[in-house]
Amino acid sequence: MPDVAIAGFAKAPNVRETPGTTNGVEMLVPIFAEVFAQTGLSKKDIDFWCSGSSDYLAGRAFSFIAAVDAIGAFPPIHESHVEMDAAWALYEAWLKIKMGEVETALVYGFGKSSAGQLRRVLALQLDPYVVTPLWPDSISIAGIQARLGLEAGLWSEKDLAEVAARGTGRDVAELLDAPYFADPLRRHDIAPITDGAAVVVLSTVERARDIVERPAVIAGIEHRVDSPVLGARDLTRSPSTEAAAAALDLDGIDLAELHAPFTHQELILRTALGLGDGVQLNPSGGALAANPMFSAGLARIGEAAARIHRGESRKAVAHATSGPALQQNLVTVLEAR
Repeated sequence: MPDVAIAGFAKAPNVRETPGTTNGVEMLVPIFAEVFAQTGLSKKDIDFWCSGSSDYLAGRAFSFIAAVDAIGAFPPIHESHVEMDAAWALYEAWLKIKMGEVETALVYGFGKSSAGQLRRVLALQLDPYVVTPLWPDSISIAGIQARLGLEAGLWSEKDLAEVAARGTGRDVAELLDAPYFADPLRRHDIAPITDGAAVVVLSTVERARDIVERPAVIAGIEHRVDSPVLGARDLTRSPSTEAAAAALDLDGIDLAELHAPFTHQELILRTALGLGDGVQLNPSGGALAANPMFSAGLARIGEAAARIHRGESRKAVAHATSGPALQQNLVTVLEAR
């Protein structure tokens, strides 16, 4: 099976709200143009297209079909879609190339989180019989998770503030003086609502060497899932991340891009991945700086790859999550070879 590499990455500006429609076309057209200019490729060079988005978030059926308008009607394309973060679309495209079915693939994800009531939409992913009828929002569930860790002595409110301070440059004491938003979480502990999109170009390593000077080779990619029943698992750990990491070689990691929408979740992920003090964490700012639904996980992979392209990292790990309280997790190892 051929090795696969990331040869290009682009993302839309991450903003609180865009004036565009919920099908993502307005966000996708500019970043498609950007990644084609960056790689020297054109639409006819892409063998397979795969996207990640959500009809629930868009508020319309088959919104991903409407998003294909951003690609154009000609030449005809070979296209697929996942109803979750586009990091899992990248996994599908990676498999296509590994199996020898295609040589190049373009993966994209988009989400207009400002449309409608995001926290209510996210409640639809919960148990439909017992939990969803209570309409617990994502922040309340994360607050329960954070409280369990605090009471177990696994982290302190100061630890959470230190995670936020690293990304914002603000003083820890100042952050601790801020009022609670959803006890024990303060606003700086919570990822902002963000509209955004991201695109990644994949190819065989041989083809990637013609596109970019330093291809980011996918040395390994694994994803695992925990129980959707919140009371059936230890919310202070991420067993699925631990299991995915155990199947990969994380020795020598110098950079990590973690999809942690809450400060305490970064602490859980750092433990699950066994990341030491020498690893640079979320140099892009991570999800706490911008959390566009259904592209934030793909962006973590793209951001890590971009740093390998620029020679800023030799071996990086990128993580994406989906579902409540870190339910499903995907871990990717990227190398410069």
